[in-house]
Amino acid sequence: MKDVVVGMGEALWDILPEGKKIGGAPANFAYHVSQFGLPGCVVSAIGDDALGKEIIENFTSKGLNHHIATVPYPTGTVQVEIDPAGIPQYEIKENVAWDNIPYTDSLEQLAARTRAVCFGSLAQRNVVSCNTINRFLDAMPKSDDSLVVFDVNLRQGFYNKDILYNSMSRCNILKINDEELVTVSRIFGYPGIDLQDKCRILLDKFNLDVLILTCGVNGSYVFVPDSVSFLPTPQVEVADTVGAGDSFTAAFVANILKGRSVVEAHAKAVETSAYVCTKNGAMPVLPGELTM
Repeated sequence: MKDVVVGMGEALWDILPEGKKIGGAPANFAYHVSQFGLPGCVVSAIGDDALGKEIIENFTSKGLNHHIATVPYPTGTVQVEIDPAGIPQYEIKENVAWDNIPYTDSLEQLAARTRAVCFGSLAQRNVVSCNTINRFLDAMPKSDDSLVVFDVNLRQGFYNKDILYNSMSRCNILKINDEELVTVSRIFGYPGIDLQDKCRILLDKFNLDVLILTCGVNGSYVFVPDSVSFLPTPQVEVADTVGAGDSFTAAFVANILKGRSVVEAHAKAVETSAYVCTKNGAMPVLPGELTM
């Protein structure tokens, strides 16, 4: 595969009220990118256990390329409870396989073929996977059209200022939601201004090409240095919102890689994430009209 689009970090099982479903933001991202016809690949780690084997079987059945190490830790799980508004609440198990993704020669070779990568803060809670992510970024081609996407994804306090600063310094696309923006702004010491001003500060401070701000039912913004795109959130019958943000990121990145404008990519991302909200779980099959 050339010009691979990588989702790097946690691959796990979401234990939902109706049963377990495969998930993890990087896996969700890579799967949805692949539905847009691009060579998506998930990089993670599993345990030598039944849940790990089932992840490989699941990805294989979906036709999702993967670079997944087997390590002496249990495969990751997340207990997910859905509140009455359809919003997921997570209990993420610690010291699991995806905390310990090894950096290998074959992973370095994959990095050299990677056109775009999406990673988050959660997979950097452990030093092993954090170092692997940073070495992967170092090994990627230094090209103006390479996309390095940091999807903040704050969970359960598994983040700190150093990880956030380093990750935002290394990306050229930052994806963040409104609640995360408030937290990040507090950490970096500029509360008290409106959301758009906070986004402009981050865009300038970290020399970003794009900043994506999602605000749930209140719409989404895509900031670039000289303009901003805003789109309302479509009204749909929500099954759950698990994976909706990951599908947004995947659709946006896939459409940028296909040569579409930021505004066009934003519109497709909004449409895709709205569709995912109408389905249970993070990885529904997308209809063909969305992925053209």
